[in-house]
Amino acid sequence: MNQAYQVKIDSFEGPLDLLLHLINRYEIDIYDIPVAQITEQYMEYIHTMQQLELNIASEYLVMAATLLALKSQMLLPKQEMDTEEDDYAEDPRDELMGRLIEYRKYKQAAENLKEKEMDANQIFTRSPVVFDDIDLQQPVVQGDISIYEMLGALGKMLERKKWKEPMETTIKRIEISIEERMEEVIQVVKNAQAGVSFDHLFSYRSRSHIVVTFMALLELMKNKAVYCEQEKQLETLYVFYMGENE
Repeated sequence: MNQAYQVKIDSFEGPLDLLLHLINRYEIDIYDIPVAQITEQYMEYIHTMQQLELNIASEYLVMAATLLALKSQMLLPKQEMDTEEDDYAEDPRDELMGRLIEYRKYKQAAENLKEKEMDANQIFTRSPVVFDDIDLQQPVVQGDISIYEMLGALGKMLERKKWKEPMETTIKRIEISIEERMEEVIQVVKNAQAGVSFDHLFSYRSRSHIVVTFMALLELMKNKAVYCEQEKQLETLYVFYMGENE
């Protein structure tokens, strides 16, 4: 693991996307952001990324610094002023709130355009053809779990298993590639019709094993070989097999 793995999937779009995910997940009012809470949750995700030795884009670290500075500013005691200008003092959160609202607007517009594109792809101009010999099966619907929820699940697993401490008393070199781990994971998931819990895939107490397993899982999801589902927010993630992929 000499070179950090570059994560690039559709749900991993930048710090504003992560903040919007946290706001939606914890049902936070975007017009009255609790800076201390959102900063704590954001830093937990950043810490998990660093534990995995992910190549974190600089804008994530810039946003972390911005949130910490904003949190410090909000904690400072307010000076009492008798002037009328004090009634119109600018809220330190206004700039961040404006950026989030603007980002949410464009994100929703992009999703609407994507839906229209998908609807348009279902329109065909050729004459209908009857296929009598085709065995129709119910298609598998891919889960809507994002990388942020997966990082959150991983962070909670590390906390439950106390794997944030040094994991090995002796140095052991484990030579396993992401491709090899992908094969192992797909076999485990393929043999479990009811799905495999996220934690079950991280059974070996080694940092390199955890990192490679997480990357293998991301690659399998990107290749649509597996998908993740969660019955309710903050509950256990389950990994399911999606079928053969060319």
